[in-house]
Amino acid sequence: MSHSDIQKINTNEVMSAVTVFNKVVYLSGQVPKNADLDIEAQTREVLATIDTLLASANTDKSRLLSAQLFIKDLSDFQTVNTIWVDWLKGCVAPSRATIQADLVNPKWLIEIAVVAAQK
Repeated sequence: MSHSDIQKINTNEVMSAVTVFNKVVYLSGQVPKNADLDIEAQTREVLATIDTLLASANTDKSRLLSAQLFIKDLSDFQTVNTIWVDWLKGCVAPSRATIQADLVNPKWLIEIAVVAAQK
C-alpha cells in the first residue's frame, strides 16, 4: 500500500489534525483556542473545532465511532457531560473513555480526540 491512500489535513511537523484511512477519520486531540475560558466555554469551543474538522473530512458527529475526553479536573465531569449530551442531540453516542489528565498547557481544562466513519 502506498501512502497516497492516507489523507492528512492540517499537518505540521508534530502531527496532523485529521488523518483519513480506509474511510475512517482520526482526529488528534483538540484543545481550546482560548485557554482563559471556563470549562463550559472551553468544551463548547473544542466541540465546534471537532465539527469543523469532521466536515473537512466529509463526515460529522452522527458518524462518530469513538471519543476520548481528557479532563483536567474531574469535578468538571458533570458539566462536560451535560454539554456533550446536548452536542450529540439526535445522534447515537459513540464508544467513549473519559480520563483525568494533566494537559500540556496548564490552563487547558479539556482535550477531546475522536474517530469517525466517512459518509
